[in-house]
Amino acid sequence: MDKDRISGAVDKAKGAVKDAVGSATGDSKMQAEGKMDKAKGTGENAMGGAKDTLRDAADKR
Repeated sequence: MDKDRISGAVDKAKGAVKDAVGSATGDSKMQAEGKMDKAKGTGENAMGGAKDTLRDAADKR
């Protein structure tokens, strides 16, 4: 598993917690930070997936 994918999963989880806590407490700043962390994690996962695809394609040559 690519380190970008692991980092992405951590950021998505952290973001989900911040989003939920911010929503529950009415802290819109924390909720926004959580949404940003989740988006960052999604991007990191996509980057890791692209790297894996390229690596697999190169291995098949």
